[in-house]
Amino acid sequence: MQRMGMVIGIRPERIADYKRLHAEGSAEVNALLSACGVRNYSIYLREPENLLFGYWEYHGADWPADAERLGREPAIRAWLGQTDPCQQPLASAKDGEWWAMMEEVFHLD
Repeated sequence: MQRMGMVIGIRPERIADYKRLHAEGSAEVNALLSACGVRNYSIYLREPENLLFGYWEYHGADWPADAERLGREPAIRAWLGQTDPCQQPLASAKDGEWWAMMEEVFHLD
């Protein structure tokens, strides 16, 4: 199992939209994430800095392959078409990186 944390900005004027989208959710997207080994997935909002922090546990053997599979799925692409306009990558994000991955520096079971 691999724990993964990531961060991205959220456009302040889109916070209500983002919360609504996640409150309604997508059973198909959730099923696809689970099928690709994503478990214990949470997203947190930090205001007034307007940051989203995402955390999940990956229970698979090949994250790059599973991520690529997810990127090809029509339901995932449709979901991102709704959520991406709410988000804003950090200035420090790597080239081509949307959610910026974070280094785990501590964990307690």
